[in-house]
Amino acid sequence: MRRDIFQAIADPTRRGIIALIALQAMTPNALAENFQITRQAVSKHLRILTECELATPEVKGREIYYRLEIDKMKEIDEWLAQFRGLWENRFEQLDELLAAIQKQEQ
Repeated sequence: MRRDIFQAIADPTRRGIIALIALQAMTPNALAENFQITRQAVSKHLRILTECELATPEVKGREIYYRLEIDKMKEIDEWLAQFRGLWENRFEQLDELLAAIQKQEQ
């Protein structure tokens, strides 16, 4: 089952997992040490991240390491890009308004 990538980032625990595996591949046990949840709960989050193709499991010996598929993060970035121009425009308008107010006060 292919899930939507935004399901992956909707949960704060999954965002935390993404941040951790962005730095290095980690096992579910190692990830669970960073959260106050069970290893089984971490595994459920990892399953969702894997279904969203944001994480890839890699077997090394007896352990399974999960690593981030950083290229999949581009999908999120592309969606956000449509709003960047809007945000930048609003900040420019705010800067102009603040400059006008400061000029009036002088």
